[in-house]
Amino acid sequence: MSPSFFEIVQLSNGDYALRRIDDDSAPLVKISFSAEAREMMEDRDMSVAKAMIAAGIEAVGNVTHDIDWDDDELDATDAQPSYTLH
Repeated sequence: MSPSFFEIVQLSNGDYALRRIDDDSAPLVKISFSAEAREMMEDRDMSVAKAMIAAGIEAVGNVTHDIDWDDDELDATDAQPSYTLH
């Protein structure tokens, strides 16, 4: 399997996206800022989007590292609630 390369692009609507260089399908991640947030960042929104994407990639790496892939499937009695609390 060949390695994938990614790029951060600014979309036509002003949002930022992380996508594979060789793939025109939907981006892996999209980040959008409100007008108020853009004003507060004073033209540093691309830098903030890059930092957010980098932090997300690092977090995924940490979570993936911590998963015990040998665990058995959860029993049906251990079902999680149908909502996510953040």
